[in-house]
Amino acid sequence: QPSNGSVRRFVDCPFAWRKHRCLFLPSNQTFPRDLDVKDGPGYEFEVDESRQKYCGRVIVSFHNKVQNLIRNASTVLHKCYVAEVLESAYKDDEFPGYDEVDLAWQDLARVIDNKVWKSALENQKGVYLISDQSNGKQYVGSAYGEQMLHGRWSRYVNNYHGGNVELMTLDDNHIRTQFRYSILETYRSTTADDLILRRENWWKRVLQTREFGYNKN
Repeated sequence: QPSNGSVRRFVDCPFAWRKHRCLFLPSNQTFPRDLDVKDGPGYEFEVDESRQKYCGRVIVSFHNKVQNLIRNASTVLHKCYVAEVLESAYKDDEFPGYDEVDLAWQDLARVIDNKVWKSALENQKGVYLISDQSNGKQYVGSAYGEQMLHGRWSRYVNNYHGGNVELMTLDDNHIRTQFRYSILETYRSTTADDLILRRENWWKRVLQTREFGYNKN
């Protein structure tokens, strides 16, 4: 609402995303309403469907130099420019680092072919952990073949069980709703495969996933 008390027809909601970058959220169209608001006009919002295709995709560069976060577009528009338009709506899919990966199956399926995640995963061999939230069982696996971690985890997205014998006995929906994926160790692509296998077996022994989890061998 401008200082003169009038109500703008459209209200855009930029979200402070990164330094000097704003991510635009749904645009709202305002409608005056008798909302019994004290000392001011009352109005309601409705999402403007015609602008929905830009929601979460348009990144605007704007250097805000004042504390007031509610700005009149006519006074700041000349200071803004579109820095980037994402291919799809932003979902906080930045790669967090190998030691911070902790994904539900649905999240893994969403990011597996994200170019940043794919680049990170297909260049590292490693040992990973699958956890079943419903019963606490775990599965330790290793990735050292083609496309390394990315190739191995892509199989879980494609068929849920990834070819693992014990996981084949589970219902696909169970895996889709209960499984989480994390990384225990990573190694450069030139690391010998037998080292990866030794580390896989070490984790199986320590976590006792043969005795109490989903590992059969």
